[in-house]
Parts: sequence; C-alpha cells; structure tokens
Amino acid sequence: MVAQIAAELLTRRRQMTRQINDLEHQIRDRVRVLAPSLLDIPGCGVLSAAIVVGETAGAYRFHSKDAYARFNGTAPIPVWSTQERVRLNRGGNRTVNAALRTIAITQVARGGPGKDYVDKLQAAGKTPCEALRLLRRRLFDRVLRVLRADESAVENAAAAPLSEVA
Repeated sequence: MVAQIAAELLTRRRQMTRQINDLEHQIRDRVRVLAPSLLDIPGCGVLSAAIVVGETAGAYRFHSKDAYARFNGTAPIPVWSTQERVRLNRGGNRTVNAALRTIAITQVARGGPGKDYVDKLQAAGKTPCEALRLLRRRLFDRVLRVLRADESAVENAAAAPLSEVA
C-alpha cells in the first residue's frame, strides 16, 4: 500500500513539474516579446521580469525615475534627526519591490555587478541592509530605462507595418 501511494505521489509530482515548466515557458515567451532586455539584467529571471512588467503596466506612465521609485517603494524617506539619514520605505508596490529584492540578492550571491557595488558601499561605512537598499534603487533605475527602451521598440515594431501599407 505504501509503495502504491508513493508511486501515485511521484506520478502527480512529475505531472505538476511538467505543468510548471510549460507555464514558465509561456511566461518566458511573453516576457521576451514585451521586455526582452529585462532578461539581460544579471539576476533577473523569468518570473521576476514578468512581475515587473505586469505590475508596472507601462513604464511611460511615470514622468520620472523618482516617480517610479515612489511607486515601487524604493524611494528613500528622510529621517529627521541630527544626522542626515534615510529609512526604508514600506509603502509602494510591495510585489515589484520583492521582485527587485530577489534580483539584488541574486546579484550579490552570485558575484554579479551588484556584489561589487555593495562591497564598495560597505567599505564606505554603510550597513549591509543600507547597501542592499541602495542597490535596489540603482537596479530599479536601470529597470525603468530598460522597460522604456523595450516599450519604444515594441511600439515602433507595431507601427512599422502600418506605415509600409499606407
């Protein structure tokens, strides 16, 4: 009986793994159409890119990178004290912020460009949390640039056939 239950569970697990892989391939194909350059950012996987693209819903709706940072919760909030400090922003879109945190941690853990930046900040006296927060902000500025460039490319590709027909 135990062997039969284990075999059924193993079969179900294999089916679910195939289904997950199929869904990931579908998401990858859609992200490659909407924001292909986003996947070129080190540490940015398919699911993180899909979250950023889906939750952002058009990068040109933000008038500046600061507005985008405010939207996603990476804009620093000043702390009013004798020292010049900022604190973590707990507002904004937490889903996008979590996706960026995943990208940042992946860069630091795998020795990507984020690791060098965090090491430089820590050598300058920042705490690991402050350094990671600054890396997230820097990454979101880059993500916004990439999203805007990809949106322009998609719009230009969509408009090209119409101008050729006319």
